[in-house]
Amino acid sequence: MAERAEIVERPSGRITFIRVLSAVIDLICVLFALVLGIHIVLVLGSANTGNGFAQLIEDWSKGVSLGLRNLFTPDSFKIRILLNDGLAAVLWLIIGGVLTSLLGRIALPTSYRRTWYHRRVTS
Repeated sequence: MAERAEIVERPSGRITFIRVLSAVIDLICVLFALVLGIHIVLVLGSANTGNGFAQLIEDWSKGVSLGLRNLFTPDSFKIRILLNDGLAAVLWLIIGGVLTSLLGRIALPTSYRRTWYHRRVTS
């Protein structure tokens, strides 16, 4: 029997670019959420604020907090950081998911989109 050769189509440059852009957006948003999560852990654990790593995370977390640093103002500093930075971290994850989903829906052909579910109709 003769074997049939399969023809594999390579995605176009646009499709590759959109996939790479989506991956970069995901990576940045997850990184920002991770920084906020680490900041929460450092504050809850009463980390030494004079430590260089703790200062770096503090400065970064200020920059990526989406302006939510004083949204909740309970008396406890630790609870304040948990609520405000926790909300910002969740929002970064949501923002990343929404942006990559919209980018895929707008810029990719149907056959190259991420598929989260398949609806099948059987007769």
